[in-house]
Amino acid sequence: MSLPALEITAVICAYTEKRWDQLVAAVSSLQAQSVAPQELIIVIDHNSALYDHARHTFAGVTIVENTEQKGLSGARNTAIRIARGNIIAFMDEDAVASRDWIATLTRMYADNHIIGVGGAILPIWQTGKPAWFPDEFLWVVGCTYKGMPESPTQVRNMIGCNMSFRSSVFSTVGNFRNDIGRVGTRPVGCEETELCIRARQSSTDAQIIYEPRAIVHHHVPAARSTWAYYRSRCYSEGMSKALVSRYVGTRDGLASERTYALQTLPSAILHDVADTFDKRSLNGLRQAGAIVLGLLFTGTGYIAGSLTLSAGNLIQRLDRRAAASQPQTPRLGK
Repeated sequence: MSLPALEITAVICAYTEKRWDQLVAAVSSLQAQSVAPQELIIVIDHNSALYDHARHTFAGVTIVENTEQKGLSGARNTAIRIARGNIIAFMDEDAVASRDWIATLTRMYADNHIIGVGGAILPIWQTGKPAWFPDEFLWVVGCTYKGMPESPTQVRNMIGCNMSFRSSVFSTVGNFRNDIGRVGTRPVGCEETELCIRARQSSTDAQIIYEPRAIVHHHVPAARSTWAYYRSRCYSEGMSKALVSRYVGTRDGLASERTYALQTLPSAILHDVADTFDKRSLNGLRQAGAIVLGLLFTGTGYIAGSLTLSAGNLIQRLDRRAAASQPQTPRLGK
């Protein structure tokens, strides 16, 4: 597929009127792209008031309601079914795309082996970044974290706020799973991770590229700058990874996480501890502590999720065995 043949569908999913101003800014940023998308779809996730508001506000935009179960996966799947483009780009409603976002993403698709391209997500902190918050854990707030590549590189998966796929991916491997992913403000995710792994498993030649020059800016509300959210999000990520591993296997499901936990984080801890002495500030020590605890919370969530899944599978097996051992009631003849 050559670059001139590409037709781009941009997708934004929204669920709450509380983010209306951010949704307006997100749409405006896509309408002002240096390479305009041929189609812009907004999917409203089971909110009739928001749907009516959007339908009467945005001109030249396709506004639809989520026809699947509530949640981000269902909303994205709704867009996939009606999208006309052969490239589908996804961005969150609380993000703003740089002017060359689409141009930079789609440039990579000149290579036929590339099935997906994602970019960098930079945080816009509503109340400022907490001094204790480590850059290595910016994934907690849905942003690009320290340790990711600084030049175009093949990766296992993209982050949902800034990702694109060839539409053929979905016809080949299916859509996002509805039993994984965010519903409202529930701090879980990984539906895009599972899909990316599934897509790469379908073909040994398939490549997903991280292009850091394709930038979106992501709003981080005050509620996500707290220690409570950090702890909850880390734990939920671990549980999500347990579910992903169930579907795609532990080897692929945790491949990136092993490198992250065994190389990126230990190096960051040593750097932060050294920073404490060099700069004579406790912030480095606080960040090192947050890294250790974040890894602990995530690991605990993974263990809890794995045990829950194992228990659920065991219960199902026991139920089937019990049903099979029940004496059959003889059928009475005429």
